[in-house]
Amino acid sequence: MPRGRAQGYDDQREQILARAARLFARRGYTATSMNEVAEACGVSKPSLYHYVRDKHQLLVEIAEAHIARLAALVDEVAAETHAPEERLRRLIAAFLAVYAGAQAEHRVLTEDVKFLRPADRRRILDGERKVVAAFADTIAEARPELRDAALDKPLSMLLFGMMNWMFTWLKPRGALTHAEMALIVADLFFGGLGAVRAIGATPGSLSPHGSEVTAEYQP
Repeated sequence: MPRGRAQGYDDQREQILARAARLFARRGYTATSMNEVAEACGVSKPSLYHYVRDKHQLLVEIAEAHIARLAALVDEVAAETHAPEERLRRLIAAFLAVYAGAQAEHRVLTEDVKFLRPADRRRILDGERKVVAAFADTIAEARPELRDAALDKPLSMLLFGMMNWMFTWLKPRGALTHAEMALIVADLFFGGLGAVRAIGATPGSLSPHGSEVTAEYQP
């Protein structure tokens, strides 16, 4: 009979992926060695290969897991059956909440996908396109004429441009949290600069919608 996996195998594997993501985000995928990954994970290099085949597999699984989390958020928000504008606001808030707690994985997805083999890269990019399409569909529901003008997808990409690169400037425990920025991004997207309302800069202050902002930045 084949030998089964040891208890805790899946947990250890998740830790390896998380620590590898932090290394890739900090040092870059190409500059990171499997020796460094093993050291960061507190395992020997032979033990590391018990969990992953090679560095490329690490990159594939980090990217796929991050996309899967985002796709699951799309499904969760869609199941809440909100009106289109509220659904998009909830999507923005949900995505930025994930980005706050997965900074390394998000950086890897945005910066290192180019190092994937063609078939793997296509699969990851297909996943990204499905997520973008869900945002475009919601925009088109809110403003059907934008789809008629073929602007629903370009507007989705503009929205992701605001969200996806926030990690380059939004600092840990800074003046603004991801939750607060989600409100600002949504107001800016729907109403332009004139619609952005000032909010308190510290966690717990009142949001523009009168509710307390409790989510804090997670490094």
